[in-house]
Amino acid sequence: MKIAIVLNTSWNIYNFRKSLVQSFLDKGHEVYTIAPVDAYTANLTAMGCKHIPVKMDSRGANPIKDLLLIRELFNIYKKIKPNVILHFTIKPNIYGTLAARLLGIPVINNVCGLGTIFLKTNFISKIAIYMYKIAFISPKKIFFQNDDDRNLFIKNHLAQDSICDILPGSGIDLDEYLPSEKEVKNNFTFLLISRLIYDKGIREFVQAVSILRQKGINAEFKVLGAIDEKHKRGIPKKTIEKWFEKEGIQYLGTSENVKPIIEQADCVVLPSYREGTPRTLLEAASMGLPLIATNVPGCSNVVEDGYNGYLCEHRNPDDLANKMEKMHHLTPEEREWLGRNSRNKVEKHFDVKHVIDKYHASIEALAV
Repeated sequence: MKIAIVLNTSWNIYNFRKSLVQSFLDKGHEVYTIAPVDAYTANLTAMGCKHIPVKMDSRGANPIKDLLLIRELFNIYKKIKPNVILHFTIKPNIYGTLAARLLGIPVINNVCGLGTIFLKTNFISKIAIYMYKIAFISPKKIFFQNDDDRNLFIKNHLAQDSICDILPGSGIDLDEYLPSEKEVKNNFTFLLISRLIYDKGIREFVQAVSILRQKGINAEFKVLGAIDEKHKRGIPKKTIEKWFEKEGIQYLGTSENVKPIIEQADCVVLPSYREGTPRTLLEAASMGLPLIATNVPGCSNVVEDGYNGYLCEHRNPDDLANKMEKMHHLTPEEREWLGRNSRNKVEKHFDVKHVIDKYHASIEALAV
Protein backbone atom coordinates (compact mmCIF):
# COMPACT_ATOMS: atom_id res chain seq x y z
CA MET A 1 0.00 0.00 0.00
CA LYS A 2 1.18 3.53 -0.75
CA ILE A 3 0.90 5.80 2.28
CA ALA A 4 1.55 9.54 2.07
CA ILE A 5 2.32 11.53 5.23
CA VAL A 6 2.01 15.30 4.93
CA LEU A 7 3.25 17.88 7.46
CA ASN A 8 4.55 21.42 7.59
CA THR A 9 8.18 20.36 8.28
CA SER A 10 10.37 17.30 7.81
CA TRP A 11 11.58 17.98 11.35
CA ASN A 12 8.06 17.40 12.63
CA ILE A 13 7.72 14.07 10.81
CA TYR A 14 11.06 12.75 12.03
CA ASN A 15 10.82 13.92 15.63
CA PHE A 16 7.15 13.22 16.31
CA ARG A 17 6.11 10.55 13.77
CA LYS A 18 9.27 8.50 13.33
CA SER A 19 7.93 5.42 15.15
CA LEU A 20 4.71 5.51 13.10
CA VAL A 21 6.63 5.87 9.83
CA GLN A 22 8.94 3.01 10.79
CA SER A 23 5.96 0.78 11.59
CA PHE A 24 4.57 1.35 8.08
CA LEU A 25 7.94 0.55 6.51
CA ASP A 26 8.30 -2.58 8.65
CA LYS A 27 4.96 -3.82 7.28
CA GLY A 28 6.16 -3.36 3.73
CA HIS A 29 4.18 -0.25 2.90
CA GLU A 30 5.59 2.31 0.48
CA VAL A 31 5.84 5.54 2.46
CA TYR A 32 5.93 9.00 0.88
CA THR A 33 6.79 11.92 3.15
CA ILE A 34 5.60 15.28 1.82
CA ALA A 35 6.98 18.38 3.53
CA PRO A 36 9.38 21.27 2.99
CA VAL A 37 13.04 20.25 2.88
CA ASP A 38 15.03 20.90 6.05
CA ALA A 39 17.90 19.36 8.00
CA TYR A 40 15.80 16.29 8.85
CA THR A 41 14.73 15.37 5.31
CA ALA A 42 17.85 13.22 4.86
CA ASN A 43 16.90 11.26 7.99
CA LEU A 44 13.57 10.35 6.43
CA THR A 45 15.11 9.14 3.18
CA ALA A 46 17.70 7.17 5.19
CA MET A 47 14.80 5.37 6.88
CA GLY A 48 13.50 4.32 3.47
CA CYS A 49 10.87 6.99 2.81
CA LYS A 50 10.39 8.59 -0.59
CA HIS A 51 10.44 12.29 0.11
CA ILE A 52 8.65 14.86 -2.01
CA PRO A 53 9.37 18.52 -1.23
CA VAL A 54 6.53 21.00 -1.07
CA LYS A 55 6.39 24.75 -0.57
CA MET A 56 4.45 25.49 2.57
CA ASP A 57 4.43 28.63 4.71
CA SER A 58 3.32 27.32 8.08
CA ARG A 59 2.93 30.81 9.53
CA GLY A 60 1.24 32.84 6.80
CA ALA A 61 -2.41 33.12 5.81
CA ASN A 62 -1.98 34.37 2.25
CA PRO A 63 -4.98 33.26 0.11
CA ILE A 64 -2.95 33.19 -3.11
CA LYS A 65 -0.20 31.06 -1.58
CA ASP A 66 -2.79 28.75 -0.06
CA LEU A 67 -4.51 28.25 -3.42
CA LEU A 68 -1.12 27.46 -4.95
CA LEU A 69 -0.58 24.92 -2.15
CA ILE A 70 -3.82 23.15 -3.07
CA ARG A 71 -2.64 22.95 -6.68
CA GLU A 72 0.82 21.74 -5.68
CA LEU A 73 -0.54 19.03 -3.41
CA PHE A 74 -3.11 18.05 -6.07
CA ASN A 75 -0.30 17.53 -8.59
CA ILE A 76 1.78 15.53 -6.10
CA TYR A 77 -1.13 13.29 -5.12
CA LYS A 78 -2.10 12.79 -8.76
CA LYS A 79 1.45 11.74 -9.61
CA ILE A 80 2.15 9.27 -6.78
CA LYS A 81 -1.44 7.94 -6.46
CA PRO A 82 -1.34 7.03 -2.74
CA ASN A 83 -3.90 4.61 -1.33
CA VAL A 84 -4.33 6.81 1.74
CA ILE A 85 -3.02 10.19 2.88
CA LEU A 86 -2.28 11.12 6.49
CA HIS A 87 -2.46 14.86 7.18
CA PHE A 88 -1.08 16.63 10.25
CA THR A 89 -1.11 20.35 11.18
CA ILE A 90 -3.59 22.94 9.92
CA LYS A 91 -2.57 23.57 6.30
CA PRO A 92 -2.20 19.92 5.27
CA ASN A 93 -5.45 19.16 7.13
CA ILE A 94 -7.34 21.81 5.19
CA TYR A 95 -5.65 22.24 1.81
CA GLY A 96 -4.35 18.69 1.52
CA THR A 97 -7.81 17.33 2.21
CA LEU A 98 -9.34 19.57 -0.45
CA ALA A 99 -6.73 18.42 -2.99
CA ALA A 100 -7.29 14.76 -2.11
CA ARG A 101 -11.07 15.16 -2.42
CA LEU A 102 -10.71 16.27 -6.03
CA LEU A 103 -8.86 13.02 -6.74
CA GLY A 104 -11.07 10.75 -4.64
CA ILE A 105 -8.19 9.66 -2.39
CA PRO A 106 -9.15 8.73 1.20
CA VAL A 107 -7.54 10.77 3.96
CA ILE A 108 -7.01 10.45 7.69
CA ASN A 109 -6.48 13.77 9.46
CA ASN A 110 -4.92 14.55 12.82
CA VAL A 111 -5.78 17.79 14.61
CA CYS A 112 -2.56 18.13 16.61
CA GLY A 113 -3.73 21.28 18.35
CA LEU A 114 -5.86 24.29 17.55
CA GLY A 115 -3.06 26.86 17.64
CA THR A 116 -3.98 30.50 18.00
CA ILE A 117 -7.10 30.54 15.79
CA PHE A 118 -9.38 29.30 18.56
CA LEU A 119 -7.82 31.49 21.26
CA LYS A 120 -9.36 34.68 19.89
CA THR A 121 -12.02 35.70 17.39
CA ASN A 122 -10.99 37.79 14.40
CA PHE A 123 -11.27 37.74 10.62
CA ILE A 124 -8.43 35.24 10.15
CA SER A 125 -9.84 32.84 12.75
CA LYS A 126 -13.29 33.00 11.15
CA ILE A 127 -11.82 32.16 7.75
CA ALA A 128 -9.80 29.26 9.22
CA ILE A 129 -12.86 27.82 10.96
CA TYR A 130 -14.88 28.12 7.74
CA MET A 131 -12.13 26.31 5.81
CA TYR A 132 -12.11 23.54 8.41
CA LYS A 133 -15.84 23.13 7.92
CA ILE A 134 -15.44 22.79 4.14
CA ALA A 135 -12.44 20.48 4.27
CA PHE A 136 -13.63 18.17 7.04
CA ILE A 137 -16.65 16.97 5.10
CA SER A 138 -14.63 14.26 3.36
CA PRO A 139 -12.02 12.60 5.68
CA LYS A 140 -12.52 8.94 6.51
CA LYS A 141 -11.18 9.53 10.02
CA ILE A 142 -10.23 12.56 12.11
CA PHE A 143 -8.01 12.04 15.13
CA PHE A 144 -7.93 14.60 17.93
CA GLN A 145 -5.44 14.73 20.78
CA ASN A 146 -7.90 15.56 23.53
CA ASP A 147 -11.65 15.47 24.18
CA ASP A 148 -11.93 19.26 24.41
CA ASP A 149 -10.78 19.77 20.81
CA ARG A 150 -12.94 16.93 19.54
CA ASN A 151 -16.04 18.22 21.33
CA LEU A 152 -15.37 21.75 20.08
CA PHE A 153 -15.32 20.58 16.45
CA ILE A 154 -18.47 18.50 16.87
CA LYS A 155 -20.34 21.25 18.75
CA ASN A 156 -19.52 23.79 16.02
CA HIS A 157 -20.45 21.34 13.26
CA LEU A 158 -16.91 21.25 11.91
CA ALA A 159 -16.76 17.44 11.95
CA GLN A 160 -19.12 14.48 12.20
CA ASP A 161 -19.00 12.58 15.47
CA SER A 162 -18.97 9.24 13.65
CA ILE A 163 -15.53 9.81 12.09
CA CYS A 164 -13.85 11.40 15.13
CA ASP A 165 -11.56 9.57 17.53
CA ILE A 166 -8.96 10.36 20.19
CA LEU A 167 -5.23 9.63 20.09
CA PRO A 168 -2.75 10.32 22.92
CA GLY A 169 -0.86 12.92 20.91
CA SER A 170 2.06 11.53 18.97
CA GLY A 171 2.60 9.05 21.79
CA ILE A 172 5.92 8.46 23.52
CA ASP A 173 8.50 5.71 23.09
CA LEU A 174 8.73 4.38 26.64
CA ASP A 175 12.02 2.63 25.91
CA GLU A 176 13.64 5.82 24.66
CA TYR A 177 12.54 8.18 27.44
CA LEU A 178 13.45 6.36 30.65
CA PRO A 179 13.66 7.57 34.26
CA SER A 180 17.17 8.03 35.64
CA GLU A 181 18.74 8.39 39.06
CA LYS A 182 18.59 11.97 40.28
CA GLU A 183 21.86 13.58 41.33
CA VAL A 184 21.93 15.33 44.70
CA LYS A 185 22.15 19.06 43.92
CA ASN A 186 22.21 22.23 45.96
CA ASN A 187 19.68 24.07 43.82
CA PHE A 188 16.27 22.96 42.65
CA THR A 189 15.87 23.35 38.84
CA PHE A 190 12.68 24.34 37.03
CA LEU A 191 12.80 23.76 33.27
CA LEU A 192 10.48 25.16 30.60
CA ILE A 193 10.72 23.58 27.13
CA SER A 194 8.84 25.42 24.40
CA ARG A 195 9.00 27.74 21.44
CA LEU A 196 9.31 31.24 22.81
CA ILE A 197 5.95 32.69 21.82
CA TYR A 198 3.38 34.44 24.00
CA ASP A 199 0.80 31.63 23.77
CA LYS A 200 3.16 29.21 25.52
CA GLY A 201 3.00 31.35 28.66
CA ILE A 202 6.59 32.59 28.47
CA ARG A 203 5.67 36.01 29.88
CA GLU A 204 3.77 34.44 32.78
CA PHE A 205 6.74 32.16 33.52
CA VAL A 206 9.08 35.16 33.69
CA GLN A 207 6.63 36.99 35.96
CA ALA A 208 6.30 33.92 38.19
CA VAL A 209 10.09 33.68 38.47
CA SER A 210 10.18 37.35 39.53
CA ILE A 211 7.64 36.62 42.27
CA LEU A 212 9.67 33.63 43.50
CA ARG A 213 12.89 35.65 43.46
CA GLN A 214 11.23 38.31 45.62
CA LYS A 215 10.22 35.60 48.09
CA GLY A 216 13.82 34.42 48.29
CA ILE A 217 13.22 31.04 46.64
CA ASN A 218 16.64 29.51 46.00
CA ALA A 219 16.15 27.74 42.67
CA GLU A 220 17.46 27.68 39.12
CA PHE A 221 15.16 28.58 36.23
CA LYS A 222 16.01 27.36 32.73
CA VAL A 223 14.35 27.70 29.33
CA LEU A 224 14.97 25.51 26.28
CA GLY A 225 13.42 26.33 22.92
CA ALA A 226 13.65 28.35 19.75
CA ILE A 227 13.08 32.09 19.57
CA ASP A 228 10.40 32.55 16.89
CA GLU A 229 10.12 36.26 16.17
CA LYS A 230 8.32 35.68 12.84
CA HIS A 231 5.40 33.88 14.49
CA LYS A 232 2.21 35.95 14.84
CA ARG A 233 2.56 35.63 18.59
CA GLY A 234 6.35 35.64 18.60
CA ILE A 235 8.35 37.54 21.22
CA PRO A 236 11.17 39.84 20.05
CA LYS A 237 14.61 38.47 20.85
CA LYS A 238 15.62 41.68 22.63
CA THR A 239 12.57 41.41 24.87
CA ILE A 240 13.40 37.82 25.78
CA GLU A 241 17.02 38.69 26.52
CA LYS A 242 15.92 41.60 28.73
CA TRP A 243 13.42 39.44 30.63
CA PHE A 244 15.85 36.57 31.19
CA GLU A 245 18.74 38.79 32.22
CA LYS A 246 16.63 40.72 34.70
CA GLU A 247 15.24 37.59 36.41
CA GLY A 248 18.36 35.44 36.17
CA ILE A 249 16.75 32.87 33.87
CA GLN A 250 19.23 30.67 32.02
CA TYR A 251 18.45 30.38 28.30
CA LEU A 252 19.69 27.07 26.88
CA GLY A 253 18.96 27.78 23.22
CA THR A 254 17.84 24.72 21.25
CA SER A 255 18.92 21.09 21.30
CA GLU A 256 18.43 18.02 19.13
CA ASN A 257 18.60 15.84 22.24
CA VAL A 258 16.49 17.06 25.16
CA LYS A 259 16.94 13.98 27.33
CA PRO A 260 20.17 15.04 29.10
CA ILE A 261 18.63 18.45 29.80
CA ILE A 262 15.45 16.93 31.23
CA GLU A 263 17.57 14.60 33.38
CA GLN A 264 19.18 17.63 35.05
CA ALA A 265 15.79 19.19 35.90
CA ASP A 266 13.68 18.60 38.99
CA CYS A 267 10.38 19.81 37.52
CA VAL A 268 9.20 20.69 34.01
CA VAL A 269 6.84 23.64 33.61
CA LEU A 270 4.52 24.52 30.72
CA PRO A 271 2.17 27.52 31.29
CA SER A 272 0.62 27.30 27.80
CA TYR A 273 -2.74 28.80 26.87
CA ARG A 274 -3.88 25.69 24.97
CA GLU A 275 -2.30 22.50 23.59
CA GLY A 276 -3.10 19.35 21.66
CA THR A 277 -1.10 16.94 23.77
CA PRO A 278 2.22 18.62 24.63
CA ARG A 279 5.18 16.49 23.64
CA THR A 280 7.49 18.14 26.16
CA LEU A 281 5.27 17.12 29.06
CA LEU A 282 5.07 13.55 27.74
CA GLU A 283 8.85 13.31 27.48
CA ALA A 284 9.37 14.68 30.98
CA ALA A 285 6.63 12.46 32.44
CA SER A 286 8.08 9.38 30.75
CA MET A 287 11.41 10.22 32.37
CA GLY A 288 9.74 10.33 35.77
CA LEU A 289 9.59 14.06 36.47
CA PRO A 290 6.86 15.95 38.32
CA LEU A 291 5.10 18.56 36.19
CA ILE A 292 3.44 21.96 36.46
CA ALA A 293 1.13 23.11 33.68
CA THR A 294 -1.93 25.23 33.06
CA ASN A 295 -5.40 23.79 33.51
CA VAL A 296 -6.23 24.01 29.80
CA PRO A 297 -7.07 21.44 27.10
CA GLY A 298 -4.08 19.27 26.32
CA CYS A 299 -2.03 20.08 29.40
CA SER A 300 -4.69 18.73 31.76
CA ASN A 301 -4.60 15.43 29.83
CA VAL A 302 -1.01 14.85 30.94
CA VAL A 303 -0.96 16.56 34.34
CA GLU A 304 -3.32 15.33 37.02
CA ASP A 305 -3.39 17.85 39.85
CA GLY A 306 -1.89 16.42 43.03
CA TYR A 307 -1.08 13.10 41.37
CA ASN A 308 1.89 13.75 39.08
CA GLY A 309 2.20 17.52 39.49
CA TYR A 310 0.11 20.66 39.76
CA LEU A 311 -2.26 22.57 37.50
CA CYS A 312 -2.48 26.35 37.60
CA GLU A 313 -4.71 28.98 36.03
CA HIS A 314 -3.58 30.11 32.59
CA ARG A 315 -2.44 33.72 32.17
CA ASN A 316 -2.07 33.89 35.97
CA PRO A 317 1.59 34.31 37.04
CA ASP A 318 0.63 34.51 40.73
CA ASP A 319 -1.01 31.08 40.65
CA LEU A 320 1.88 29.69 38.61
CA ALA A 321 4.33 31.04 41.20
CA ASN A 322 2.27 29.48 44.01
CA LYS A 323 2.39 26.05 42.37
CA MET A 324 6.12 26.35 41.68
CA GLU A 325 6.72 27.37 45.30
CA LYS A 326 4.63 24.43 46.47
CA MET A 327 6.69 22.07 44.31
CA HIS A 328 9.93 23.58 45.58
CA HIS A 329 8.95 23.02 49.22
CA LEU A 330 8.12 19.32 48.79
CA THR A 331 10.47 16.75 50.24
CA PRO A 332 12.58 14.69 47.80
CA GLU A 333 10.39 11.70 48.63
CA GLU A 334 7.20 13.58 47.81
CA ARG A 335 8.60 14.75 44.46
CA GLU A 336 9.80 11.24 43.70
CA TRP A 337 6.24 9.99 44.29
CA LEU A 338 4.89 12.53 41.82
CA GLY A 339 7.56 11.50 39.32
CA ARG A 340 6.68 7.81 39.60
CA ASN A 341 3.06 8.71 38.98
CA SER A 342 4.11 10.65 35.86
CA ARG A 343 5.79 7.56 34.48
CA ASN A 344 2.82 5.35 35.40
CA LYS A 345 0.37 7.73 33.69
CA VAL A 346 2.41 7.74 30.49
CA GLU A 347 2.76 3.96 30.49
CA LYS A 348 -0.99 3.57 30.88
CA HIS A 349 -2.28 6.24 28.48
CA PHE A 350 0.42 7.59 26.16
CA ASP A 351 2.48 4.68 24.87
CA VAL A 352 3.31 5.27 21.19
CA LYS A 353 2.18 1.70 20.50
CA HIS A 354 -1.43 2.81 21.08
CA VAL A 355 -1.01 5.46 18.37
CA ILE A 356 0.54 3.01 15.91
CA ASP A 357 -2.16 0.39 16.49
CA LYS A 358 -4.97 2.89 15.87
CA TYR A 359 -3.42 4.11 12.63
CA HIS A 360 -2.87 0.60 11.32
CA ALA A 361 -6.44 -0.36 12.21
CA SER A 362 -7.82 2.74 10.45
CA ILE A 363 -5.77 2.09 7.32
CA GLU A 364 -6.69 -1.58 7.22
CA ALA A 365 -10.37 -0.63 7.52
CA LEU A 366 -10.03 1.44 4.34
CA ALA A 367 -8.74 -1.60 2.44
CA VAL A 368 -11.80 -3.72 3.32
